[in-house]
Amino acid sequence: MSQDISAAAVDPQAGHLAPVGPADRIAVLDVIRGVAILGIFFMNIPFMAGPIWLADSNPRAMGWSEADRLVWTVIQTTWEGTQRGLLQFLFGAGLMVFARKAMEPDGPVGVADLYLRRNLWLLGFGLFDIFCLLWPGDILHVYALCALGLFPFRRLAVRWLLPLGLGFAAFTFVTGAIEYRERAQIAATVRTALPKAQAGHRLTATEAAAVKAWREAEGRIAGTDPLIRSEARKEAAARSSPHMADYAGWMIGSYLMLVGKGELLFGVAEAFPAMLIGIALWRLGFIQGRRRARDYLLVMAAAYGFGMGARYLGCLEYLAFAPQPKTIWMTDELARLAVSLGHVAALNLLVRARIGAALARPFRAAGQMAFTLYFLEQIIGLWILYSPLGFDLPGGQGWAHLAGQAALVTAGLLVAANVWLRHFAMGPLEWLWRTLAYGAAPPFRRVAATSGTD
Repeated sequence: MSQDISAAAVDPQAGHLAPVGPADRIAVLDVIRGVAILGIFFMNIPFMAGPIWLADSNPRAMGWSEADRLVWTVIQTTWEGTQRGLLQFLFGAGLMVFARKAMEPDGPVGVADLYLRRNLWLLGFGLFDIFCLLWPGDILHVYALCALGLFPFRRLAVRWLLPLGLGFAAFTFVTGAIEYRERAQIAATVRTALPKAQAGHRLTATEAAAVKAWREAEGRIAGTDPLIRSEARKEAAARSSPHMADYAGWMIGSYLMLVGKGELLFGVAEAFPAMLIGIALWRLGFIQGRRRARDYLLVMAAAYGFGMGARYLGCLEYLAFAPQPKTIWMTDELARLAVSLGHVAALNLLVRARIGAALARPFRAAGQMAFTLYFLEQIIGLWILYSPLGFDLPGGQGWAHLAGQAALVTAGLLVAANVWLRHFAMGPLEWLWRTLAYGAAPPFRRVAATSGTD
């Protein structure tokens, strides 16, 4: 999770670090976090329901009605990956709130100690999520690993933070351009090689290799690739097994396979630069709502224009279901960051209007309980809806159907968070995390002096 914005302050009477009070929270950051943590369930629910091995390469395997195509396209264009982007930005901004005392020359070293201790516990929570709650898509351990190296960057100037923050996007643009060029060359070779083969002429080694690569790419898209089919059969057997051990073994095995394929390294490489952008957005006063409305409008228009435009074009490329070169290979990460930035601007604009602030207010409670809600989403999806121990709902229900289920779950969690914070000062896992980090239990129930959800 992002660094809790009610992070740490020096208690002038006690002379030690303690969490700041509810009145010190920054409302718009809670709103952004609440939107992100609830929105992430829309991204995770297809992986929880399955068949993810087929749907990951061929979305038609999840269900492909007119409504499914529409929902898939809208999510891919406007939301996919941006909840991670928002949380990554918030993680960087949260460091700046958390470590504000350490920005002073004589700032207490206890801030750094507490920061590292909190994130080591966050790493532990993430591993619990993977190996006990069986969620191979956990983000907590990725963010914790990033956080362990983030602290020294708190004093870096914006002119350095932004280029470094865009470094991974620039890297993926270059590698995507190389892949685009290679695929274009293969496509050009195949266009001449296939008629030649059909005419009974012998292909050169280059032509034969191009045709083979093209056929393999077609197999991956259609879900007929032998590896995909093999893993899909394993997934189906694990999900249909009456034994929880089979389900658990497949989930943990999926995580270990992802680690072996470099996904953990990729996750860190994606998240860390975005956190640097979050620090820059804090330094610029952008993420916490200190800029003019005109600034947010301009950024929103530019970020959405480029980001959603590039992503929609990418959707059209994928919907061709052919292995032709795709521009989204180059623009994917830049577009993800752009749309995430657009969401930050849009939410900052929303909370400035009276009606918008009223609409956004419930999400403040979700943002304050984001850590607890994240685990509840795993429990609901992995242990109640789709587990052999729960309702064991079938996979392949369609993107629209799954989005509807996600909407019902997140609406329930939003209501639950607001009801809970009427009686308690924080979520149960927020309380546990702070207790472990500070070595002392903060107040759990609300008292009259701190009533409300501020």
